Amino acid sequence: QVHLVESGGGVVQPGGSLRLSCAASRSIFSFDTMAWYRQAPGKQRELVAALTSAPSLNFAYSVKGRFTISTDNAKNTVYLQMNSLTPEDAAVYYCRARTLSGYDYWGQGTQVTVSS
Repeated sequence: QVHLVESGGGVVQPGGSLRLSCAASRSIFSFDTMAWYRQAPGKQRELVAALTSAPSLNFAYSVKGRFTISTDNAKNTVYLQMNSLTPEDAAVYYCRARTLSGYDYWGQGTQVTVSS
């Protein structure tokens, strides 16, 4: 069983920044894809950013140029750096890890609130 634990959410003013962390219970090299999703109230969960083993890096159009992904392999952690946040970025952010066999693991989510 794999556990993903997100952290780093909170309340930030528009224009501010947050860095989310997703700590995995095993090496992130064991996954084909590490991704961040978000879900705002009343909306479907949407992909924010994905890092694959190819390697490839993909971002949702709405966050391009503002969000970045990085990893700390020694800590089995993937980060989502979010800059220039707007109220439209407010959501619960989830980490997803997909194995080479296509099995998905999800974290419990971390709340991001953007408000003045």
